[in-house]
This record gives sequence, structure tokens and C-alpha cells, in this order.
Amino acid sequence: MSLIKSISGIRGTIGGKPAENLTPIDAVKFAAAYGTWLKDEYGDQKLKVVIGRDARISGEMIQQLVMNTLVGLGIDVIDVGLSTTPTVEIAVPLEKANGGIILTASHNPKQWNALKLLNKKGEFLNGADGVKILEHAENENFDFADVDELGTVTVITDYIDRHIEEVLKLKLVDADAVAKANFKVVVDAVNSTGGIAIPALLKRMGVEVVELYCEPNGHFPHNPEPLKEHLGDICKLVVEEKADLGVVVDPDVDRLAIIDEKGQMFGEEYTLVACADYVLGKTPGSTVSNLSSSRALRDLTNGYKQEYKASAVGEVNVVELMKASNAVIGGEGNGGIIYPESHYGRDSLVGVALFLTYLAEKKQTVSAIKESYPQYFMSKNKIELTPDLDVDAILVAVQENHKKEEISTIDGVKIDFPENWVHLRKSNTEPIIRIYTEAKSQQEAEELAQKMIKEIKAIVAS
Repeated sequence: MSLIKSISGIRGTIGGKPAENLTPIDAVKFAAAYGTWLKDEYGDQKLKVVIGRDARISGEMIQQLVMNTLVGLGIDVIDVGLSTTPTVEIAVPLEKANGGIILTASHNPKQWNALKLLNKKGEFLNGADGVKILEHAENENFDFADVDELGTVTVITDYIDRHIEEVLKLKLVDADAVAKANFKVVVDAVNSTGGIAIPALLKRMGVEVVELYCEPNGHFPHNPEPLKEHLGDICKLVVEEKADLGVVVDPDVDRLAIIDEKGQMFGEEYTLVACADYVLGKTPGSTVSNLSSSRALRDLTNGYKQEYKASAVGEVNVVELMKASNAVIGGEGNGGIIYPESHYGRDSLVGVALFLTYLAEKKQTVSAIKESYPQYFMSKNKIELTPDLDVDAILVAVQENHKKEEISTIDGVKIDFPENWVHLRKSNTEPIIRIYTEAKSQQEAEELAQKMIKEIKAIVAS
């Protein structure tokens, strides 16, 4: 079992011993560290924090611990209950709160849970703030409130509905056009809060909904990461129901995958590409994704004669570069759509609404839209090294070997060849180099990965 502390929060498996797993003690300790950081930031100001959770079995327990820890620090809590990550992100500024916490382990199995931390904008914390919270947790530098200064808890039960209203108000979302298209959509929400949010949004847009695994009970019926190998049931049901498409979200609803009318994966990578195609056609501007995302977004953006930029991996890095480049849309290749007209966070509700509006406008099948884009295929591998090896030195050697190519070193080493690319990133916790490749066929992507593994082994041997 495991406990992982990082600048973005704390994540671990439920049960076991404190400091080794995510136990009640660890939840209290990290919530207290976050609350203490807020008190440092805002001084004597009365503080307010929004708390929401996905449908994990452990969610209610962890939420009570976190909320009452903040109350003990004298901080008021807005409890939005069963929610989604983007719903909490939207709620923070709407409630004029000082921060927010989402209790979710995203795509991890049900044994896991996590505290994801937000600032007053409803955005994930930057590295510097994350380090301060980790220091507070390490030092246990907490000062709890006197009895007359305890915080309060206010329960708001309709924030998913409010989130849907915000989505429907977006200028590029046309619910009437979607309703006229008479779409039929199958939804797999892996028995988490997407089962509340996505069907409700679709019904508001006049879509016929077929629900699969939409009961928010936290018993995930398959691996909750929305990858092809986990989605056999919905691929089959889309064909059986003669649906126009399938929609798949992860437990906290910030990753979106689409299934076409033939029961084939549209692909997480191409969710962002399709939404960007629609947005760029209406509002020209730059786009951003991370270095490990598909080249298809770059190709699409260049086709609109706009600028594409790549950030280091991680939502915080994508958002930072989007703001700096005034991007009109961005995200990550894992199906994370970030649309600044709504907010700076990955949001599957926004992605679904944009995609369906685009589909209604195009009057084409989902598979035909996919075929219109540059076709790329990815391979993800890793190479394990002995602990004594200098991983940074290995990456420098690889960079030197390919110095005539287009190279980025903002996050490991990415080498852009004319027809394909490879991205090498070292693990922060173990002697591993992760190897991402993309090419115009699956075989070519696999061959490029094996070639790079062979090259790294040769460097090690020498």
C-alpha cells in the first residue's frame, strides 16, 4: 500500500499505518497543513473553503475528517457533497471562498483516495505554495481555534446543477442545436459522480441517454482509467443501442473519452483535438497541451494558422502556459479539456457540451470526424535502471546523440523527428525512465520506443 505526498496534494490507499497509507491521521494532518497555509496567506481574515468528493467508498469518512479539521482551525466550510473536480473548481470563486479541496484519487482504483488542493481561483496550487503546505505537515505547525472561534459548515446540495447552468451559458454551447440533432448517447461513469453530472447535462441538452454504471456508489465495475482495454462494455452497448456515441469519464469527471458509433475508441487524445477544432473555427487563438500529448493538436492549430505551444506535463504547467500565451483552449492528452471561457481546469462537462455542439454543426458521424484528423498512434513504455545510475546524465547523453533534431528539455527530453517523436521523463520516486513515442502507425511507435530503449541501454553499458 502507499502514501504519496506532492505539491498538488496527498494521495494514498485507505487503511494501514499512519505515514504509510492514507489513514484518518494523515487526512487530518494534511488538512490542517492546508488550513494553516491559508491562515498564513490571509492573516486575520475569516476564511472559507469549499469541499467536495467523488463517490469513493472512503469519501464520506475522509470528508468529515477534513471538514472538521478546518472547522477546528476556525475556517468556515462549504460542503458541496458528492461532486466533480471541475464542479468544486467552479464553486470556489462563485462562493468567494479562499480555497477548495476535492477528495478524489482520480483514475486510481477504489482503494485509493486523495486530497487535491485549490487556491481562491479554484485552480490547483503552484509549486511554491505546495512546498509550504508540505513543510507545515512535516513540522505539524498547527494552531487550532478557541471554542468561540470555531468554523461552521454550510451544506449546498445543488452545485452540480449550478455547474451545468454555467456550461449551458457558454457562447459556443448550443443546446438547441444539439436537441434538434436527436442524439442518443451511452454514458459510462464508472459508478461515480459522473453518473449524476453527465446524464443530467445531456438531458438538459435534449439528448436521449442510456446509462451504464451511473449509480454513484463507489463500486467501480472496471478499472476507472478510461483506456480502451477497460471499456469493452460500453463499446458493445453503443453498437447494441445504435447510439450516436458513447461518453466515458473517470471518477472525478476531469477526463473525457469518446466512443464512436461503431463501438471504436475515438481516443482520449482526440477529444481535445475535436473540441479545439470547434473552438478554433469560432474563436481563433493559440492552443496548449503538454509534451506527452499528441502532435495532432499542433497540426490542427497550425492548419488554422495559429500558434501551438507545449508545456511540461501536469495540469498546473498547462494552465500556466495557457495564461501566458492567451490560449483559447488547451488541455492534456488524457482527455482533459481546459476551456478558459469557463475556467482554468480540466472539465468533462464542458468537453461534452462543446463536442456535441460541434457534432450537431458538422452533421457527420463521430467516426467520420475522427478520420478527418491527422492519424497518430502512441506507445508508452518504461525502462528500469539500477539505483546507482545517474538518470540525468543518461538523458543528457540522449540529447547529445540527437542534437541535430528539434529538442525540448523543459520536462525531461523530448525529441521531435520529422515523422514522429519520443519523450523521455525520469520518475521522481524510482530509477525509471518513462518513454512516450508517437508515430503514424502503432508499429512505428512501438519500434521507435524499442530503438530508444536499446539506445539507453547502450549509454548505460558505456
